[in-house]
Amino acid sequence: MKIRFQADPDLRRPIITGLKRREPGIDFKTALEAGLSALDDFAVLKVAADDGRVLVTHDVSTMPEEFASFIEERISPGVILVSQSLPYHDAIERLLRVWATTEAEDWQNVLSFLPL
Repeated sequence: MKIRFQADPDLRRPIITGLKRREPGIDFKTALEAGLSALDDFAVLKVAADDGRVLVTHDVSTMPEEFASFIEERISPGVILVSQSLPYHDAIERLLRVWATTEAEDWQNVLSFLPL
């Protein structure tokens, strides 16, 4: 099954917009669409998991620890941490590569950093 992405509230909007422009068929839900703005990390992980979406975030400080706690309780579709220093173009290209070359099942309970 194709990966479906969920943006964390801190993910920069130009990454989502650019990715959707490059690949209109990509399924990438914004934090606003998912109602994530007032939720803590654990709740964000739950919403993404309930919807079967890989979470994409810039939150490298707290999300790894929350992810570790989350997968002790249940299965996660995965998390991709995007460095804030990574230029938008590079983040878009790398996320597009992830989407094009892997399946959703490959990401189950996986935490990965971009750049890979």
